[in-house]
Amino acid sequence: MSFVAPQKHVDKSDLRADFAAAMSAMYKAEVPLYADLIEIVQDINQSLISCSSLASNLERLTTERHGAIRLGTAHELHTIQRIFKLLDMHPVGYYDLSVAGLPMHATAFRPTSVASLEKNPFRVFTTLLRPELLASARARALAKALLARRNIFSDALVRMLDTADSQDGQLTDAQAKVFVGEALRTFSWQPVAASTDREYEILKAEHPILADIACFKTAHINHLTPRTLNISRAQRTMVERGMRAKERIEGPPPRACPILLRQTSFLALEEQVSFYTDADAGSLVPSTHTARFGEIEQRGAALTPTGRDLYDALLAESAAQSSAGLGPAAADAAAKQVFAAFPDTWESLRGQDLIYCRYAVVKRLERKPAFTGAHKTLLDQLVADGCVEAVPITYEDFLTFSAAGIFRSNLSSASSSEDDLSAQKGGPDQAGLESALGAPLLDIYEWYDGVQRASLEAVGRELGVDLTELTI
Repeated sequence: MSFVAPQKHVDKSDLRADFAAAMSAMYKAEVPLYADLIEIVQDINQSLISCSSLASNLERLTTERHGAIRLGTAHELHTIQRIFKLLDMHPVGYYDLSVAGLPMHATAFRPTSVASLEKNPFRVFTTLLRPELLASARARALAKALLARRNIFSDALVRMLDTADSQDGQLTDAQAKVFVGEALRTFSWQPVAASTDREYEILKAEHPILADIACFKTAHINHLTPRTLNISRAQRTMVERGMRAKERIEGPPPRACPILLRQTSFLALEEQVSFYTDADAGSLVPSTHTARFGEIEQRGAALTPTGRDLYDALLAESAAQSSAGLGPAAADAAAKQVFAAFPDTWESLRGQDLIYCRYAVVKRLERKPAFTGAHKTLLDQLVADGCVEAVPITYEDFLTFSAAGIFRSNLSSASSSEDDLSAQKGGPDQAGLESALGAPLLDIYEWYDGVQRASLEAVGRELGVDLTELTI
């Protein structure tokens, strides 16, 4: 009897990298201006990489992307979760977009181990429609009917997911190639819609995002975002190149020590699409759809709950001032003035427990360190003495109002009024999203706290002190 060697399974981080690269190539072919964004970002990053305290390396920055998709049903979300699980991407955080007048809530799928993030930090912001927030019963019923009869997943893809389930969540090289190709179909742009032109107009009148979710045959990716080290410079370059850039950058104003996430985009493109006619389901009528855009992001340090409370309070104050009819430049100036209250040195941010850090011993000690009382804690003393390094942990997640601001700026000019959107606010429903997902969401703060704590425990082991001695 001949021996047949078991087939080797593909490493999940390698599979994720292959998938992200394939998606980038697909989106570049579908949205040519995306290639211009990549060029802008890479030029800026190459010029700044040597002086950035938050950049891990140029290779990671070059490949780093986040995508965004919009789903309509619990079945779609559950199946997407199966796809991303194969890529070692897990649902992190809950985002209630109803607070910004959008009938959706969301989570983000991303790697959750530091090692996996370093290999490839691909992430996908994934929204799910909340039909109960739609003001029109007619639009709600129509959206549900359209979504109930569509299938965004190919039979071949589902077979690969079932195969992976039978192989402890693994795929061989040959199976992985099939999986990537079939999964990409789910996120691709299709030139023929799944609705009639009349159905599209009904849903668009209720909410443009509703039409984008329910009227198409796929969950087409609506943006794919590279990471830059200087988004203000990227914004200027977009304008210089004649791109229709968003008027304001979302997120905190420019700072010496970047925090959280800043995002901008070029405005959504008008794309050709054909709809079925009411008179004859086999007849098509040419039209256009506006939803997909090009986004750029700059990531800063992750904030602790204390830091986030301060950020949210300042954001609310800044938004109140901006609502007084200020133009983009005046609103940016007002935001910068308001956010002057947020400390802007790494020492003050860490010392006031506003950011998360990863700690590491950088200078060997001949004996176990003793607390002298000159600083608040032994850890502070070791950092001040240069024995332990504190590196801010990069924020790997998203911001509700920034995401909503990007979405809103890319809605059609025929969108609902501000009052109509405000009337659709519903409140959070994390349990509902988790039920649709079929899995719990990882708490964002628990994740960052775990990364920081693991680094502190490693420092303690190396120095011969326990965590309590270090931090209390």
